[in-house]
Amino acid sequence: MPLLIVAIGVVVLLIMIMKFNINTFISLVVVSFIIALALGMPITEIVGSIEAGMGGTLGGIALVFGLGAILGKLIADAGGAQRIAMTLIDKFGERRIQWAVVAVGFILGIALFFEVGLVLLIPIIYQIAKQLNIQFLWLGLPMATALSVTHAFLPPHPGPTVIAQEYGANVGMVLVYGFIIAIPTVIIAGPLFAKIARKFVPSAFEKEPTGSMASIGKAKQFKLEDTPSFGVSAFTALFPVILMGVSTILTLLQESMGISDNSFFDIVSMVGSPTTVMLLSVLVAIYTMGVSRKIPMKQLMQSAENAVAAIGMMLLILGAGGALKQVLIDGGVGDYVAQIFDGSTISPLILAWLIAALLRLAQGSATVAALTTAGLVIPMMAGTGVNLELMVLATGAGSIIASHVNDTGFWIVKESFGLTMKETFATWTVLETLISVCGLVFVLLLSLFV
Repeated sequence: MPLLIVAIGVVVLLIMIMKFNINTFISLVVVSFIIALALGMPITEIVGSIEAGMGGTLGGIALVFGLGAILGKLIADAGGAQRIAMTLIDKFGERRIQWAVVAVGFILGIALFFEVGLVLLIPIIYQIAKQLNIQFLWLGLPMATALSVTHAFLPPHPGPTVIAQEYGANVGMVLVYGFIIAIPTVIIAGPLFAKIARKFVPSAFEKEPTGSMASIGKAKQFKLEDTPSFGVSAFTALFPVILMGVSTILTLLQESMGISDNSFFDIVSMVGSPTTVMLLSVLVAIYTMGVSRKIPMKQLMQSAENAVAAIGMMLLILGAGGALKQVLIDGGVGDYVAQIFDGSTISPLILAWLIAALLRLAQGSATVAALTTAGLVIPMMAGTGVNLELMVLATGAGSIIASHVNDTGFWIVKESFGLTMKETFATWTVLETLISVCGLVFVLLLSLFV
């Protein structure tokens, strides 16, 4: 019954948005109430669950998202994104530009959260597409693929890092195996899938982007000599990666050398948190993209205001998606899925993937699906001799399958690229499923050798 209720709720949500054109934010909140009642949640707890889900989601991403949007807008409005775009075009050539974008997404994705990477790269991708007069989604989809794959498989992202701790796996080996799996997965689900998607969903590729995130990239065109240098532009865009990377290395050194916590490492931890990283990055951008080039502060702050205004509705939609996720968790959907697999004897790798996939479909959050799966399969792993690092990757693969309306990532991609619901399902949902299946296949292949 819980899974049937979730399925009916999703259908109602789609009808409200696609048939009756009701605002997505309003639709998500209404359906959250309906599903909560249908799952039998106490009436006195429903509002609290929805508010907790909304607050928890926005508490984790609002600052990062807002600051990331400002950073991207500052780089775009100063001509920095145009400089990066033109330099990439010159180095790689038009024929290989899609692979250049994938490489940039993969490198940035190792250290950045999916949302942050998307916010930073969209202005650059938009500028490249505009300069070369090619389709925005043709470059954007492979870039988003690279970000998603690194988020699912590679530490220091929260999912694989925390799952590795839960399973007692070696984080370093998870990273090594993760690279082996991630690279072919990105190639298949990125540039190769984009070719197929363009044939089946041409409308998604042909339109001019109208999404709120895409508007951040709509900066005016400059003469190349009037833009910041490539070094300064790249440094500003990569500054969040540099800060997170330094923080991660110092933390790993502390753990490997057994150094106890002290004031220095407390500062390192604070500076390495996404919110602090993005705030410092914005301050750096204000100087490199503005003050050092004699751009008035009032003009810089106008760019910042425009960036935040562009993502206002998106933040509400993401928060409402978090509310729906919390209702599904509090309503016991995850516990029901666990009962289905109680006493199963199939391979732990496949079992972990299946449970994570079902939890992902039911409640939306990849991280919650992965962590819940870890708690469910640890008792089943005893005596199997299964490779712990591959268990981490199998769980991560299952946790990102079929992103749909209860996943905040679905709405991020939809709004970022200005897609309709149907186009988002046909591109992003299929793409995430392809990443998940490829991840499992490569994990099983790797298990034959390690």
